[in-house]
Amino acid sequence: MTSPLSSAHRLRNALQSIALLAAMAALGGFLGWTLFGQAGLWAAALGPLFVLAGNGGSSEMILRLTRAQPLAPEHAPALYRLTGLLAERAGLARMPRIYRVPAPALNAFAAGSRENPAIALTDGLLASLEPRELAGVLAHELSHVRARDVWVMTLAAVVGRMTSLMSFFGQMLLLILIPVSLFTGQGVPLLAIVLLIFAPTISGLLQLALSRTREFDADVGAIELTGDPRGLASALAKLERQRGNWMARIFMARAPSWLLTHPSTAERIRRLMELEREHALA
Repeated sequence: MTSPLSSAHRLRNALQSIALLAAMAALGGFLGWTLFGQAGLWAAALGPLFVLAGNGGSSEMILRLTRAQPLAPEHAPALYRLTGLLAERAGLARMPRIYRVPAPALNAFAAGSRENPAIALTDGLLASLEPRELAGVLAHELSHVRARDVWVMTLAAVVGRMTSLMSFFGQMLLLILIPVSLFTGQGVPLLAIVLLIFAPTISGLLQLALSRTREFDADVGAIELTGDPRGLASALAKLERQRGNWMARIFMARAPSWLLTHPSTAERIRRLMELEREHALA
């Protein structure tokens, strides 16, 4: 279900993602240039790409850490048929590997690349969702795969880690330079001090904002694959009701939205219903 409104959502989310990644790269590059000059700038620009090039096993590591187990087609034929249909609609050349995670929590995540995708679903999710809701969740994860969001978020995480390492090194350097500057009378630039202290926090907030943007984009992609905004909205509402214990819900409810990796469920459902209304009027 592609509509002018969903296209506008996709364009806005794409522009936001580009802007956030560019801001993270600019922050890391400026920090590298401040500390090491041109060599630091090149290291900040090319370092994450070299790390990603040798990071092919990261998805397998995530699956192992979550104790994900391959789910055989004969044990879930309906799930495989549904996933295959959605993967074909998404234009994926390869059927995703499906894993089950032995956990009661309701959760799902995508791993791997577009060429070698994997989707993991918890036992709690498989037991709790109706077929219509499960289709929405699968379509959401397949949209992450189609948009290469795993790669994008890994890149953002690597940039964030490099920024934190440079910030730590710079702060250690400041401990040496500040006493020296007191004796020599040469001041340390205030901008450099502020940047070294707050760069990891700024980078982390940009990474969280990028994650929220990619979630909105995957929601739009999901309803393009299923044509059913209400199915995904129902799944999101069910996940929200059963998410964590009461203590977790209290603390998460009080956390500002800019400190969360996902947008609020209410906002995601509101946008889905907006798209459904627009489609009904078309």
